[in-house]
Amino acid sequence: MVDLRSWLPRRFRGDVPVVPLVRLSGAIGMPAALGRGSLSLSSIDATLKKAFSVSGAKAVALAINSPGGSPVQSHLIFRRIRQLAAEKKLPVIAYVEDIAASGGYMLACAADEIVVDRSSILGSIGVVSATFGLDKAIARLGIDRRVYTAGTRKVTLDPFQPENGEDVEHLKTLQRDIHAFFIELVKDRRGARLAEGADLFSGLYWAGERSMALGLADRIGTAHDDLAARYGDKVDIRLFEPGRSGFLRRRLFGTATDEAGSLVDFDNVLAAIERRSLFSRYGL
Repeated sequence: MVDLRSWLPRRFRGDVPVVPLVRLSGAIGMPAALGRGSLSLSSIDATLKKAFSVSGAKAVALAINSPGGSPVQSHLIFRRIRQLAAEKKLPVIAYVEDIAASGGYMLACAADEIVVDRSSILGSIGVVSATFGLDKAIARLGIDRRVYTAGTRKVTLDPFQPENGEDVEHLKTLQRDIHAFFIELVKDRRGARLAEGADLFSGLYWAGERSMALGLADRIGTAHDDLAARYGDKVDIRLFEPGRSGFLRRRLFGTATDEAGSLVDFDNVLAAIERRSLFSRYGL
C-alpha cells in the first residue's frame, strides 16, 4: 500500500514534529509606535494564542531580541506566556538573538530553558529612570513656567523645576519595589541554576557564555540547530510574528507631510529615537 502521507506538505503530516516559533523583537511598551518595533500584550496576545494552539506542537519557542522597556508590559507578556504554557501543557524554549536585557530578560524567563549565542547580551536586572533638569535653561531664557495643582506633590520630578530631594527619594522607593519584584521573578524561574554570590541583580549584563556560567542561560545554540537536535532534522518550525499596524494607523489617524510632500509619521519618529536609545545602551 502506498503511504499517501509522503505526498503531503510537512505541516499536514502527523509524523512530523511541529514547533511554533514566536518572534518577540523590539522595545517593550511604546504605544506611540502602535506595534511597529514595539512589544505589548495587546500587540502580541493574538500571535501567542495562535502559536500555542498549533495542533500537535511539541513545544513553543520564543525568538527574543529586546533591550527591555516597560516593566508592566514585560510582566503582562511574561504572565500570558506562562498561562498559555500551563493551559496547553507545552514546554517553552527561549532563543536569545542580539539581546535579552531588563524587560527583555523577563520575557526570556517565561521559558523553561534559555538558549543563547556566544555574543548575545543578557541581564540588566534592574530599574532605571532618566530625565533632564531644564530649570536653569528656562531661567536664562527669561521664561516663567506657571503650573497650578490641587495636591502638593502633583508635579513630582518636574524637569522645569529644581530637583527636590523628597521627590528623588520617592522615585528611588518606587524603583526598589519594582526591582525587588524583578529579582523575585528571576529567582523563581531560574532557581538553583543561578550562581551564588554573583552580582546578578546590580543591573550589569553579560555575553552568552558568561551568562551561562552565571545561570542566566542554559546553553549555546540557535533555534534551528537546537530544535533539530531535540526533535529531529524534519522538525517543522513555524514562525509566528505580530503583524504591522502602520497602514491601519494611517487610515485611522492620518499622517502629516513635509514640504516635499513625503509622509512624516511623527509618533514613529519619536518612538524610533527612544528604541534606538534603549538598544544603544548595550552597545547595539
